[in-house]
Amino acid sequence: MQQTAQPTPELFYRILTAFQQSAALKAAMELEIFTEIGPEQKTAGEIADLCQASERGIRILCDTMTILGLLTKNEDRYGLTDVSASFLDRQSPTYCGDAFHFIMSPTQMRGFETLTEAVRKGGSAVEDDGALEPENPMWVKFARGMAGMMFPAARMMAEKLDFEIERPLKILDLAAGHGIFGIMMAKKYPNAQVYAVDWGNVLHVASEKAEKFGVSERHHTIPGSAFEVEYGEDYDVILLTNFLHHFDPETCENLLQKINRSLAVDGKLLTLEFIPNDDRISPPAEAMFSLVMLAGTPSGDAYTFAELRRMFENSGFSRNQHIPLTPLPQHLVVSQK
Repeated sequence: MQQTAQPTPELFYRILTAFQQSAALKAAMELEIFTEIGPEQKTAGEIADLCQASERGIRILCDTMTILGLLTKNEDRYGLTDVSASFLDRQSPTYCGDAFHFIMSPTQMRGFETLTEAVRKGGSAVEDDGALEPENPMWVKFARGMAGMMFPAARMMAEKLDFEIERPLKILDLAAGHGIFGIMMAKKYPNAQVYAVDWGNVLHVASEKAEKFGVSERHHTIPGSAFEVEYGEDYDVILLTNFLHHFDPETCENLLQKINRSLAVDGKLLTLEFIPNDDRISPPAEAMFSLVMLAGTPSGDAYTFAELRRMFENSGFSRNQHIPLTPLPQHLVVSQK
């Protein structure tokens, strides 16, 4: 008779101590360990000298990064993996390590420190910190930190837009933040004019990125709230990226109705979101994003495509196509009137 394996508390322990891994990664990023290692393998002593830290501390931290799969270890020398070389070495063009400044900021962490109360309340238990106030510096930190993380999605979105390459396009980039989504559209379409909407202090970051990518002459700014500022009319493309999940359905529909009025008759609305399946527990990354919204917003959520389609249809968008951006956890919805 086959015996049933006895359960162990390993899964519970692994989840309970997961914060140790993110804290270790945060320390490694603050010390610039991946950048200091660079393309050559180095000993703990060499890394310690470069990072101005203790050899013991660096040895333990680098061993931890090796256990987590972000470094290699050959005898006493540490090297970068493909992942850390691509995304955590500041010299890499695809560097996205600064995301920790926003994701692990005190503002974001407070939402999870008060998560029990958020569950009781049904929304964030963090006292109002002015996150939605104009010019809040938190969103500058977001724009500077998250641009690298969003680069693959921005590039894939541009690839999915199927207008003729030489066609003149008028593109609206709402809640543009770092501006990378509109910038990638401008890189693909040489006759596109991009109009980025966000708070004035955040748009400085978008303008810097537009200059870096060589599209600043075709990148324009409209400072203000996406809910309040006048967009203008007849946009061929409107980008709505990582925004709807912050709000309840009614607020989303009010915004979508405003967007509809600014879109050309044959224009396209491109919405980027974390979209879980109808069961709301898969795929894991998309489904877990609801918890982020519970911790950090009064009524935001990771909406299913059925829920999003209902909002779009109620706002005058009769055609809505769902396109998963595999292998990314984000999804594209292309909407037309």
